[in-house]
Amino acid sequence: MYQELNEIDHRPFPLPKSPWLMTQMWDQLLFMHWPIPVKELKQHLPSTLELDTFDGTSWVGVVPFAMNNIRMHGLPQFPYAKSFLELNVRTYVKYKGKPGVYFFTLDANHKLFVAAARRFFSLPYVNADMELIDVNGTVDFKSERTHRGYPAASFHVAYRPTSPVFTATKGSLEEWLTERYCLWTTKGKHVYRGDIHHVAWEFQHAEAEIKINKMASFLPEACFDSDPHLLYSHSNRAFVWMLERIR
Repeated sequence: MYQELNEIDHRPFPLPKSPWLMTQMWDQLLFMHWPIPVKELKQHLPSTLELDTFDGTSWVGVVPFAMNNIRMHGLPQFPYAKSFLELNVRTYVKYKGKPGVYFFTLDANHKLFVAAARRFFSLPYVNADMELIDVNGTVDFKSERTHRGYPAASFHVAYRPTSPVFTATKGSLEEWLTERYCLWTTKGKHVYRGDIHHVAWEFQHAEAEIKINKMASFLPEACFDSDPHLLYSHSNRAFVWMLERIR
């Protein structure tokens, strides 16, 4: 049914043998990345996970996008739960040598999805009021966290693509930041992996006007004084597997 599941040559490890759980479209996505000193970032990770670095530098990403056409495997699409906005704060880790993504927070404006993701995926999804407006190709994205028990977090950026479409060069920073095919999370003393799949990213260079970025208050503000590394992707379909406890 989905041709993307046959495109696997770019993956660093095979697809899971079990069926995927959910498919999603990630649209109008902006990868915003800042280099962060290892000593600043490492202290905020679970001790069981190893911080991944590129040429000795760790990175934090702030990633706004629209999630559309959500569908559970084998079920019809639910009209009230097929689309929402998301803004995640992430870094890159390894566990037993396997690279993946670690999420500090995932803000979203869909309370049902937030509750389900927190319960079944042990991921730090949090509620937020969000808005995405596309004006002549410039995306204006706003977010204001509303989740009880979490620090306030505000975000506002306007961004647009500025180049032809390209794919990441093998071994490049762009590939390292984006071609990740699992997430790592922990619950108590246990480590869990969530596999994902998508075709290789097609990017455009981008420009962004950052009006507010208070999404990573656990790091010194000076970490975000420099201009971020920016990549825009118009759309990519993702497949998500159920979490697996690693023994």
